Amino acid sequence: MTTAEITQIKVLLSTPKKIIIVPHKNPDGDAMGSTLALYHYLKSANHDAIVMAPNDYPHFLKWLPGDETVLKHDAETDRCNALLQDADIIFTLDFNALHRVGHMGDCIGESQAIKIMIDHHQQPDDYAKFVFSDVTMSSTCEMVYLFIKMLGDENLVTADIATCLYTGIMTDTGSFRFSSTTSQTHEIVGKLIACGANNSDIHNAIYDTNSYAKLQLLGCALKNLKVIPELRTAYITLSQDELNQFDFKKGDTEGFVNYGLSLDNIIFAAIFIEHKKDNIIKISLRSKGDFSVNEFSRQYFEGGGHTNAAGGKSDLSLTETVEKFITILPDHKKELIS
Repeated sequence: MTTAEITQIKVLLSTPKKIIIVPHKNPDGDAMGSTLALYHYLKSANHDAIVMAPNDYPHFLKWLPGDETVLKHDAETDRCNALLQDADIIFTLDFNALHRVGHMGDCIGESQAIKIMIDHHQQPDDYAKFVFSDVTMSSTCEMVYLFIKMLGDENLVTADIATCLYTGIMTDTGSFRFSSTTSQTHEIVGKLIACGANNSDIHNAIYDTNSYAKLQLLGCALKNLKVIPELRTAYITLSQDELNQFDFKKGDTEGFVNYGLSLDNIIFAAIFIEHKKDNIIKISLRSKGDFSVNEFSRQYFEGGGHTNAAGGKSDLSLTETVEKFITILPDHKKELIS
């Protein structure tokens, strides 16, 4: 984002505006952390700000400061559409293509509001007037901190803002172990702790509130884990019946795919989860090194994301989707075994 653009945004935000802040569908820690952090920052400047999520999100994010104010588009569609049409500014955070918000995308596109994108995913679409896009960033939360800093308001980061930002950085870096974690990331995290983010409490709230049923579902997933050693690949399947058996709740499978990637000599991992209500197989992909799951997902599974973390979907059955995946892998043998 250029200095001239930052100046324009400063002028834009110099008087109170009606602002909608939108995360992607099925928002995760980075999506909710970044939107709620920006919400608190804008409210402190007397803007009429609202976080509007496309749908609900896991219970382990419901403790975030400001959660009680979040509107869900799928639950209050008419009200939300009216607010989108009446908005002066729409911030879109942690996504860069309007299809990532489902049915909300059309309404956002039609709104006359000025759009501002803040995101770290690859290959952004051209729908926003102002774009802060950087694929090297650990998280959108790190970018929101820098955005606030670029506006000259780093000193306005409160404990609530710091808590939201720390949550997103922590979750999107795998507790600071992914390669996207830089010295700048750690410097920002240190400042957030100094501003009041309690790192221990945040970690416990995200990772240490599992239900018994979720851990049983994890056991089922690990039982279903398959390894293709000659292609350095591992994958997990979970059927709808298995989800039902263990009382699946939104967010319960978060991080399951990483167990496959934790195996020695495995650089590519996938999880295939059946969702009969939507008639799709939800796919999460992870990799190590230079193997791009973003490109793999875009090519075969209508998805995308980052080089080492991406998502996608399949309209085939669970069995057919896995068969397709296994059939495709040999075409990438050179990349996988190099």
